[in-house]
Amino acid sequence: MSTSDQMGAGRAGLTPRQARRIRIAAASVLMAAAAVVLAVRLASRSSVLVVGVYGLLLVLCGLVIELSRRGRTRLGSYLLAVGLVAALVMDWVVLA
Repeated sequence: MSTSDQMGAGRAGLTPRQARRIRIAAASVLMAAAAVVLAVRLASRSSVLVVGVYGLLLVLCGLVIELSRRGRTRLGSYLLAVGLVAALVMDWVVLA
């Protein structure tokens, strides 16, 4: 048995369908969390900036779900990570 056979035999990778479902689930959970945080932020203070930051995050989550449905899971994952970091930075810096 060659080294490449040994490496592949013990590795249980995800199928493309499983990867898409995981990305869709992650984006859906993030979308629900962003909606809850948006509601909490709006209850404490109403600001167009709050709606803008979390509204863009909600739109980005929807975009990631659609990209994952179309098989662009890697691009969707990168966008989800960058969008989440950007929303957290905006929340911390701008909305604080």
